[in-house]
Amino acid sequence: MASERSGAGDPVRTLELLWRLPVEGPRRGPRPALSIDAVVASATALADAEGLDAVTMRRVAAALGVAPMTLYTYVPGKAELLDLMLDAAYAQLPLVDTAGQPWRRRLIAVAAENRAMLEAHPWAAEISTVRPPLGPGQLAKYEHELAALDGLGLDDVTMDAALTYLLGFVQAWARAAADARSLRPAGATDDEQWWAATAPVLERVFDPARYPLAARVGSAAGAAHGAAYGPEHAYEFGLARVLDGLAALID
Repeated sequence: MASERSGAGDPVRTLELLWRLPVEGPRRGPRPALSIDAVVASATALADAEGLDAVTMRRVAAALGVAPMTLYTYVPGKAELLDLMLDAAYAQLPLVDTAGQPWRRRLIAVAAENRAMLEAHPWAAEISTVRPPLGPGQLAKYEHELAALDGLGLDDVTMDAALTYLLGFVQAWARAAADARSLRPAGATDDEQWWAATAPVLERVFDPARYPLAARVGSAAGAAHGAAYGPEHAYEFGLARVLDGLAALID
């Protein structure tokens, strides 16, 4: 479940910051020593290294070598900062030109772009985007992704819903993959070590006769993935099913 959401700050001020609109009226005081881009870059580096909980105005200010109150002259608070971070991550997406390719290949490329972004910035998968940031990065991303669905006979509402369905799968997968990495036992290099450590206890409590399907299917899946959960298999299997579902609308 997402722990944060976009669009939680002052909507007008957030849009002004996202689009870097100048503040109206005369500016007083010394010339700013920082920039919004520097603040966003510092906050993003913190989130990449330590997760969203590490992103506080105090921590970002310390990383930039300024007093916390100084930071508030650039960004009103963490809610607006999260929108700026998300939009910056979207703006850095390498958007692949798939014009002329079959629709499945186009959507596979869209999913891969989002997967790469979420793997580079795992914290982004934790943020609900029911209210999207609506900055230049978000809108360029949305325009690019809609082009993968254009010309397929879908009406506009269905195009938007199909894209939301696809991106929702990628975001959910990214959260599950991140959880699998974070729950790996301390010092373990892979899940096989975890299974090896717990096998003696499981052999004492698990009765295959009582749970025959769990024993058979679980053993087969564990042998295939080397773990209870295989992120790569889950991605490929899930994406194929998402595309199969969309095919019922498109083909």
